[in-house]
Amino acid sequence: MADRGALKILGIIFAAVTVTVMLATGLIVKSVADGSYSLETTASIDR
Repeated sequence: MADRGALKILGIIFAAVTVTVMLATGLIVKSVADGSYSLETTASIDR
């Protein structure tokens, strides 16, 4: 059985990873909403 100290450190690591992923996802969603990113590629064909 793990001791409380190790579980606390593991919890802090998981919380930090969760917050980091949420912030990155929020920034990506905001930039997509603002139009910085485009999920569709617009290729122009020059003849």
